[in-house]
Amino acid sequence: MSAPHALEDGSLFIRARLTIPADEIVLRVTTSGGPGGQHANRSLTRVVASFDVNDSSVLSNADQDLLVEKIGPVVRSSAGRFRSQGQNRSAVLQQLADKIAVALTRQPPRRATKPTKGSKVRRVDDKKARGRVKEQRRRPMDD
Repeated sequence: MSAPHALEDGSLFIRARLTIPADEIVLRVTTSGGPGGQHANRSLTRVVASFDVNDSSVLSNADQDLLVEKIGPVVRSSAGRFRSQGQNRSAVLQQLADKIAVALTRQPPRRATKPTKGSKVRRVDDKKARGRVKEQRRRPMDD
């Protein structure tokens, strides 16, 4: 089983039989904030990626509903920690793929189980021991 990752053409491999094409992902570049002097203030290195869940042609209706329920109608991610736009683009696509993959995982329903006989016996024994401790704290009874 392969982990979600960004492909070279800009599309996102999420899981087997689910790859989001690059034309469904909108990338914007902005100046990165924070310290860095003129380079940070002038260079368009921060990359913001967004993916519109409802307009996707590759997601099934069930997957769309699950994504909207867990994340919302638009999935966004941004990266600006690198000095180069290319590294930030790779990072933001990887973040977006990871976010979508995590949201699409379905938890199996919990099956109710009965406690074992040993756990029942241990519980009753613990209760009796606790009762004996509390009983010894009482004042002695005068006969």
